[in-house]
Amino acid sequence: MSGIGEEANIFIQAVLSGFVVMGIYDMIRIFRRILPHNLTAVTLEDLFYWIGISLYLSVKIYLTSDGSIRWFFVTGTLAGISLFAAIFSQMRKIYKKIKKSIEKKRETH
Repeated sequence: MSGIGEEANIFIQAVLSGFVVMGIYDMIRIFRRILPHNLTAVTLEDLFYWIGISLYLSVKIYLTSDGSIRWFFVTGTLAGISLFAAIFSQMRKIYKKIKKSIEKKRETH
């Protein structure tokens, strides 16, 4: 595959990488809600997250683009992050509505 097909493949992999980046951070945020953390723990978690994500994205760039940073990889990663946030923010809204309706039903019974 060469030319535009190769670039499209790299873009799709970048979008999926964006999903991974945002998905992992979302799991960290959920973990923090379940088990509250102090500032030191949050800082350390974020530090390890950013180190891990930097390594992950560096490897993805190396494997897909032979180490050269291409604009469509960066754009694809940002698109994946945005898409993940848009999809799951809608799911959170639906979850909150369902949770409120269940709580109202419990109050009335």
